[in-house]
Amino acid sequence: MRRVKICLTQRVLIADNKGAIGIGTLIIFIAMIMVAGIAASVIIQTMNTLEQQALETGQQTLREVSSGLRVTHVNGFSNGTNINQLAIFIRTTAGSDEIDLTNAFIRLSDSDNEVILNFTSSVFNDGATNGLFGTLNSSLLSSTTYGLMVITDIDSSCSATSPIVNEDDMVVLLVNSTQCFSGISTRTKVFGNVVPQFGISGVISFTTPSTYIHTIIELQP
Repeated sequence: MRRVKICLTQRVLIADNKGAIGIGTLIIFIAMIMVAGIAASVIIQTMNTLEQQALETGQQTLREVSSGLRVTHVNGFSNGTNINQLAIFIRTTAGSDEIDLTNAFIRLSDSDNEVILNFTSSVFNDGATNGLFGTLNSSLLSSTTYGLMVITDIDSSCSATSPIVNEDDMVVLLVNSTQCFSGISTRTKVFGNVVPQFGISGVISFTTPSTYIHTIIELQP
């Protein structure tokens, strides 16, 4: 009778040990699944974030490369001694998004001084009703502002409160060079940019002639 009891007791202990090992293994297995699930969730979330950032960066880069302004030509108004007004003709680059000139500025230098000009809605006209230099009142412009005159605007997107230019639009930016540089004399190198909020800047670069024979002078190209 004692031998039978000892055998039964050993069998019960062996069974208990196997059961305990099985439960422990199951707990470890479940814990591994939970850890793997959490890790997978973090990886997926990180991948989604990186994908979104990559898309946004790609769109911004594409907009920076494909959009912008170009200066088609620059004319000056001379009083016989100096050029006291500049008319800068601009258009958007091919395939460009629309550009709001409210956020665009002109950087201009006569080799001795440099000015930064921002758009002012007080000097605006939606057409050249009285000629290139007679339509806008340049005396209202300072050494920090430029005016705007619309030449072509098929969809009427460009206004004093919302000066937006897009494909096929052409506008003139008027600068009072007397206020900026006390006038521009002969044989003067002038350079700068029309800088939009995003995209390519329009280049301004010309040298004034040796004499001012005409009142309106084509300076660029």
